[in-house]
Amino acid sequence: MNIVAVITARGGSRGLPRKNVLPLAGLPLIAHSIRVAQEAKRVNRVIVSTDDEEIIAVSREYGAEVPFVRPPELSTADSAHIDVMLHVVSWLEQQGDLPDAVLLLQPTTPLRTPEDIDGAVELMESTSCPAVVGLSPAESHPYLTYKVAEDGRLTGFIDHGLRYPRRQDLPPAYILNGALYLNRCSSLRETQMFQPPGAFGWVMPAERSVDIDSLEDFLVAEKLLKDRATSAQLP
Repeated sequence: MNIVAVITARGGSRGLPRKNVLPLAGLPLIAHSIRVAQEAKRVNRVIVSTDDEEIIAVSREYGAEVPFVRPPELSTADSAHIDVMLHVVSWLEQQGDLPDAVLLLQPTTPLRTPEDIDGAVELMESTSCPAVVGLSPAESHPYLTYKVAEDGRLTGFIDHGLRYPRRQDLPPAYILNGALYLNRCSSLRETQMFQPPGAFGWVMPAERSVDIDSLEDFLVAEKLLKDRATSAQLP
C-alpha cells in the first residue's frame, strides 16, 4: 500500500502555548512524530499540515515535507481534523499522487512507535478494512459508570445485567487514544469519518498513548521518553 503520513500542527494552542515546538526529551514535540513516521517501514511519505512559520521551519529541519501552508479557515481552534485531512487528500489528488491511505499523526501523542504504525498498516492490508484507529485500555470501565437522574436516583450507565460486577470479570474496554488514524482515501471522502463502519482497532498500552494537553501531560511524556531511551541503552 502507498501510505502518506500527515502530521497536523496548528500554531495556536489553548492548553499549552506553542506546544508543538516545545522541547521534549531533547527534540521539538513535533519532531517525535516526524521521526517515528520516517522510521516506519510502511510509510512512503511524511507531510506536515500547518499554518505556522516556526512549525514549517522545524518540520523541514527534521526532514518532513511542508508543501503548502494550511488555509486560515482550517487553522482555527474550532477547525475539524476531518476537514484538514480532506484538504490534504484533495491536494495530493491535484498533484497526481493520491495514495491508498492517509495516516493522521497528531504531535500531541508522541510515544507511538514505528511498530505501531507498521502494525496498523499490516492490519488494514490483511483485513481490507476502511480504517484502523489507535486504542488504549479504558481507565474507567463503562460497566462501572453511573448516571444520576434529576431526582437524585442512581442507575448504571449501561444495563449490563451483572449484580456485582468485578473488574476481572468485565469484557475488555478501550478508548480512542488519538495516536493514529489510518484511513483509506476513498473511505475518508465517502464517509467523512475517521472511524467509519467496519473500522478496526490497533491496541496500544497506556504508556504509548499519552496525549499532551497540559504541562502535567508534557512532563509525564518526557519522563516516559527518557525512560525509554535509558532502557534502549541497557545491555
